[in-house]
Amino acid sequence: MVTSPPVPTYQLYGETRHWPTPDLLHCETIAERSRLYAWHIRPHRHADLMHLLLLREGQVELQLGDLEAAIDTPAMICVPATVIHGFRFSPQTQGHIVTLAQPLVARLRERLPQAEVLDAATHYPLAAQAEAAPLAQLIALMDSEYRRAPGGAQENREAMLTTLLDAVTLQLWRRARRRQRLPRAGQERGERHLERYRQLIETHFADQPSIPELAAELGIGDAHLNALCRRLTGHSALQLLHARLLLEAKRQLTYTQQSIAQVGERLGFTEPTYFTRFFKRGTGMTPRAFRQRGQAER
Repeated sequence: MVTSPPVPTYQLYGETRHWPTPDLLHCETIAERSRLYAWHIRPHRHADLMHLLLLREGQVELQLGDLEAAIDTPAMICVPATVIHGFRFSPQTQGHIVTLAQPLVARLRERLPQAEVLDAATHYPLAAQAEAAPLAQLIALMDSEYRRAPGGAQENREAMLTTLLDAVTLQLWRRARRRQRLPRAGQERGERHLERYRQLIETHFADQPSIPELAAELGIGDAHLNALCRRLTGHSALQLLHARLLLEAKRQLTYTQQSIAQVGERLGFTEPTYFTRFFKRGTGMTPRAFRQRGQAER
């Protein structure tokens, strides 16, 4: 039996020994660490650290516990301590990652009951300006303050970082609350439709059905299906279907010896050029380049 290698536990990604700051908080851009690893942060976990990621531009393939998803931006991602997580960012992704040591999280919970939002391993789609702008401004201020040298002439640095962290937490809590504001009966109905839609995708994605066809299977209109997908996931019905197709394409290119044409045909593409165009639009690279990169990394 082949056993999987253990999931590494890091301080920050790639660092097993030292917490590289005198603060209980660490702030850096997505690019600062991710580009060192070709924008691919492999699955790992932290024993006593948690992350908050704000993504303003780009895309990310996310592994968060049992969840695997392709996420568009802007979005916020919350990664509690001990949760296995990994990211594959599109090049030049814009955003920040804020890392909190557990003592800081404990203090935050004492000050703010709303800090319970940090216990959920999840991602939050952000409406373009209304939700993304306040968080982006707060985290930009946090990044600027963090990069000032502690002590010396810069007074109240720690207090400023604490205040900004409180504000970020409250903004995130508001976003989580807005996700839950619809009347409960309607929300349950929508969630049932979404679950059935995901099941239909899983069964039929390789047939590339149309959204009206899938909506008809659910007994609702395609506009209704699209609206509830956007409300509950932040993605359109077609984007969810395409994300599943793209995930399967990557799996086939990585784990099988089928030719690129065979992979495309298996996923319902009548011409190899259509498959290549679809794959490149979703990943920024051709199927051949994706396969070669994966072989080089192994």
